[in-house]
Amino acid sequence: MPPATEAAIRSRRDFLATSANGVGLLALASMLADDGRLVADPAPASPLAPKMPHFAPKAKNCICIYLEGAPSQLDLFDRKPRLNELHGQKLPESLTRNVRFAFLQKDTATVMGSPRRWARYGQCGMELSELVPHLGSIADDVCLIRSMHTEAFNHHPGQLLMNTGSTFFGRPSMGAWLTYGLGSESRNLPGYVVLNAGRGTSGGTSNWGSGFLPSTHAGTLFRNQGEPVLNLNNPPGVSNDLQARTIEAVRDLNGVRAAAIGDPEVNSRTAAYELAFRMQAAAPELIDLSKEDKRTLDAYGLDRPEPDVRADRGGGRGQFRQFAANCLLARRLVERGVRFVSLFHASWDHHSNLEVELPFNCRMADQPVAALVKDLKARGLLDSTLVLWLSEFGRTPLGENRPGRPGVTGRDHHPFCFSIWAAGGGIKGGQVVGETDEIGWNVTRDPIHINDLHATVLHLFGLDHTRLTYRFQGRDFRLTDVAGRVVTKLLA
Repeated sequence: MPPATEAAIRSRRDFLATSANGVGLLALASMLADDGRLVADPAPASPLAPKMPHFAPKAKNCICIYLEGAPSQLDLFDRKPRLNELHGQKLPESLTRNVRFAFLQKDTATVMGSPRRWARYGQCGMELSELVPHLGSIADDVCLIRSMHTEAFNHHPGQLLMNTGSTFFGRPSMGAWLTYGLGSESRNLPGYVVLNAGRGTSGGTSNWGSGFLPSTHAGTLFRNQGEPVLNLNNPPGVSNDLQARTIEAVRDLNGVRAAAIGDPEVNSRTAAYELAFRMQAAAPELIDLSKEDKRTLDAYGLDRPEPDVRADRGGGRGQFRQFAANCLLARRLVERGVRFVSLFHASWDHHSNLEVELPFNCRMADQPVAALVKDLKARGLLDSTLVLWLSEFGRTPLGENRPGRPGVTGRDHHPFCFSIWAAGGGIKGGQVVGETDEIGWNVTRDPIHINDLHATVLHLFGLDHTRLTYRFQGRDFRLTDVAGRVVTKLLA
């Protein structure tokens, strides 16, 4: 008999009896697990129930700070005095031959120096730009990687590759893979939360989607004021009791459907309804920062004055408080067991006006990001929380000379080498990994591809990147696709 027909003729009494037994057993298993008395490993009661890693992890949570647009590594993290010596000169044709640029006209492009002053920070003596002095104060906790490289030289493909491991649409994001592999310790909040600031990333939701994984693992976009998630609150006239009974009815109906067709997405839908109901109480408390003391709020810089400069590319007025609040919310989310938190800010795409807009963005991000790392460390959370500072690629040592744009005031896209950093969660801080040549054109030591970074992140969470797979369209997919290696130099 077809499953749909069988489900249709099944008596209501039989359905309730079998579902009650199942729910009862799952509830008992949950209580025994909470008491530490469960020996067996039953099927999880929820798609986001915590799961065992492949081996002992260093990290439990991740906060990924993603600065869309590609901050200039040559003005922040990778000092190149030779650029100033060559300023205004053309590069040898051997370097630019067969190289594609987004906008730069290579026939007339010249080297662009950097006016930044540099200093050494921490006991490790990490050399950083004057634009990130607060990051300098956490240098001994940071692993700075100067040798990242990628194949993508335009923003959306680059964002997809960094966030999903592929330049193709429809692949699961890093946060989705982690919640798929490990679940989440938070019962009342999503396993993967997204916080946005600025004018929005060009990649949009494709940066935090679940792809072909069940939709339970997609990032949930939160707001840092007002209703935390749009349409989370009950409509006027709908009481909590009525809402609870509605959820129960939806669960029962979805149970019939799941039994009939065996589609795991039906269970994801049920879990989403139930989680949303629990979030109605948990989420407003989460974004209420009134219980944070003034010292904490000042450390993150929520009420800093914003410089009166034109920097619309970064989102315009109000970004200082919004980004700082997101950093503070990220700490509050990992405290509540959320597995993966993404902070996106757009944009750092400085083809022009670099001298004005990069300092503006750095003043916005430098203090709250450093405060976040210090706050996690003071609360004993940094050892188990991986903090990442990422973007899609770097910027050219050549100044951009796009037709129709007078002057050379910015840099073009550069995939051959760029800088990121990581801290906490099993990362060996106080070190610089990788080198680039004297003008920042190519990697000369310890090249690290994005697939390698992803393999290393999964390793820190106790996951073998070759074993964390999902069968889709006839083959097993993974975050690192068919590549990736764990970079042991990054590990504590």
